[in-house]
Amino acid sequence: MDPNSWDVIVAGGGPAGLSAALMLGRSRRRVRVIDAGSPRNRFAAHMHGVLGQEGVPPAELLERGRAEAAAYGVDFADGSVEHVERVAHGLRIVTADGREAHTRALIVATGLTDALPDVPGLAERWGLTVLHCPYCHGWEVRDRRLGVLTTSPLGLHQAELVRQWSDDVTVFSADLGPLAPETERRLRARGIVLVPAPVTELVGEGTSIAAVRLADGSEVSVDAIFTAGAPRPHDGFLAPLDLARSESPFGSFLAVDAMGKTSDDRIWAVGNVVNPAANVPLSMGAGAFAGAAVNGALVTWDFDAAVRDPAPQAAPADFWEERYAGSDRVWSGRVNAVLAAVAGSLPPGRSLDLGCGEGADVIWLAQRGWDATGIDISPTAIRRATAAAQDAGLDGTRARFLTADLAELPADSYDLVTASFLHSPVELPRAEILRRAAERVAPGGHLLITSHAGAPPWAEAPHGHEHRFLTPDEELAQLALDADEWDVLAAETRRREATAPDGEPATLDDVVVLARRR
Repeated sequence: MDPNSWDVIVAGGGPAGLSAALMLGRSRRRVRVIDAGSPRNRFAAHMHGVLGQEGVPPAELLERGRAEAAAYGVDFADGSVEHVERVAHGLRIVTADGREAHTRALIVATGLTDALPDVPGLAERWGLTVLHCPYCHGWEVRDRRLGVLTTSPLGLHQAELVRQWSDDVTVFSADLGPLAPETERRLRARGIVLVPAPVTELVGEGTSIAAVRLADGSEVSVDAIFTAGAPRPHDGFLAPLDLARSESPFGSFLAVDAMGKTSDDRIWAVGNVVNPAANVPLSMGAGAFAGAAVNGALVTWDFDAAVRDPAPQAAPADFWEERYAGSDRVWSGRVNAVLAAVAGSLPPGRSLDLGCGEGADVIWLAQRGWDATGIDISPTAIRRATAAAQDAGLDGTRARFLTADLAELPADSYDLVTASFLHSPVELPRAEILRRAAERVAPGGHLLITSHAGAPPWAEAPHGHEHRFLTPDEELAQLALDADEWDVLAAETRRREATAPDGEPATLDDVVVLARRR
């Protein structure tokens, strides 16, 4: 897998970006978050109005969010996106330090910068005693002397909101020019004081505010001041793509649909980069929706590609060799319970086990006096089976293992031929293999087929191949045994106790077909 190729790159690691990444990680997508580490609310000491996270520092929320996303395999890289270019089947992403990556989809959650009025003493108090959102900070300064420094007509709406938290509110309106008489009446009706003189400085010790100094030298006492900076979205790196934009009272922003998709089918944008009014909960929700939408788009693209250009199926021998070689051990090393029950009642003779894997059934038979042979298409499985037999003190005459095509069985005859769970995520000529296996059973010998009645509850459906499990009658029909030559001793479903991969107890149903050659 190309380490620089991703299903999704998320630009921005704030609440919106992390929520999108979390949803995508849980969707088993290969995701990278590129984060500059400068969230909009980094100036605030605590978040408010965030259900379940009331009063939590913003940095702590992001730390938790990163850990949660990382637990689902999401990758994180420090930096910022500098350039985005459309390429075949996706986008090329270049970061500010020159690193490149390819992604099938991009989620832009880069936020914005609040361009504050150029007033001495304002910027250094931002998020502390110079505030923006009354819902975020109004409770903490309730009933105190509050100022509102207007920079646009939206500041008057902000002033009306601030009045809910205090009856001592002063509006500094110089940047708006003379107010309309009806506007003045409306504000004064709720006891708001209007100051038309220009503001030249905020006065106070450290981050506290004592007063607002005016151009005429006078001062107005305040304990905190609200203002709205001009939002500047961090979306300049998308400019060459000429994405559609929309105009709002806040300025120009990327145009997106309800799920955050832009005019480019591979780019989504969420959070403050498209909505400056979005607080933390709104940004988290938008990110979660966008993450789900992007996964949905990827699902559609995957199915479209599969229909358009079906992937070639791996050869069975290649598939199973890769399966065994890619794991220290595939099976439990314990004998199959059905085989033990059946063979335990039979006199030892010659046996053949098809798809023997790592050899547990063959070793069990050899230890009980059988001249046992196992056959499998994986060389790795056969090497492990041979080593396990040697570790059990069995030589190559009592327990033998062969690497061969299952459809090309040894020409000898056997007193017991077995096949336990001969299922495969890639197509095997299973019916043909089992019919040929029946031909190897000696007169008076037994054929034992054990298979799953259905997929174990913890199993995942194999990609690109829907396996159909057979009933006992269907298993018998595929074997096509001649009724004049065979007695069917069992064709039934048996329930057994099992242990799931997570250690929890489970029950499984097995189909068992046992036949004796006359």
